[in-house]
Amino acid sequence: MTQEQMQNSPAQAEATGPEAEAVVGDVVSSELAELQARLAAADQQAAEYKDQWLRAVADFKNLKRRTDSERAELMKGASVGLLMKVLPIVDDFERAVENIPPEIAESAWWGGTQLIQSKLRMLLESEGVTAMDVLGQDFDPNFHDAVMYEDAAGQDGKVIAELQKGYMLRERVLRPATVKVGRG
Repeated sequence: MTQEQMQNSPAQAEATGPEAEAVVGDVVSSELAELQARLAAADQQAAEYKDQWLRAVADFKNLKRRTDSERAELMKGASVGLLMKVLPIVDDFERAVENIPPEIAESAWWGGTQLIQSKLRMLLESEGVTAMDVLGQDFDPNFHDAVMYEDAAGQDGKVIAELQKGYMLRERVLRPATVKVGRG
C-alpha cells in the first residue's frame, strides 16, 4: 500500500503510530516477497536459456566437425574412384615399357614416353598411392589376392610371383596384389 492509499483510506487515516507502521511493513514485505519470487523465476529462466544456448553451441560445433569430416571422406572417396580407374592405365603402360623393341628404345620419342610414365608415377605418389612390395613375403589375404598355387621348395605360403601390382593409399589397401603363392 502506498502513502497515498493510506492517506485516502479513512480507517487507516485514524491509525497512527505502530499500527500504521505494521500495516506498511506488511505491505512492503509482501511486495518484497513478490519481487523476490519474480527475480527467482527470472533467474531460473535465464539459467534455462543459457543451458539451451550452450547446448546449441555444442551441437553446432559437433555438426561442423561432422560435416568437415564427411566432406573430407567424400573427397577421399572421389579420388579413390578416380585412382582405381587410373591404375589399369598405369599397368598397361608398364607392360608396354617392359616389352619395348630395342630399335624404339633408342629414339627421342621413347624418351618422351618415359617422361609420361614418370609423371603418372609422380601423380600417384602425390595422392599418397604407393606400390606394394610383395615378392618373398608371407601370403596375407588382406594385401594379396592369390589366383594360383605352385609347388616351390622352401616357399610354402610365400608369394613367389606378382601377376598384377597391388597399391596402397596411405595406410589402406587401394588394390590388392594379384599373386602366385608357393606350396612347399
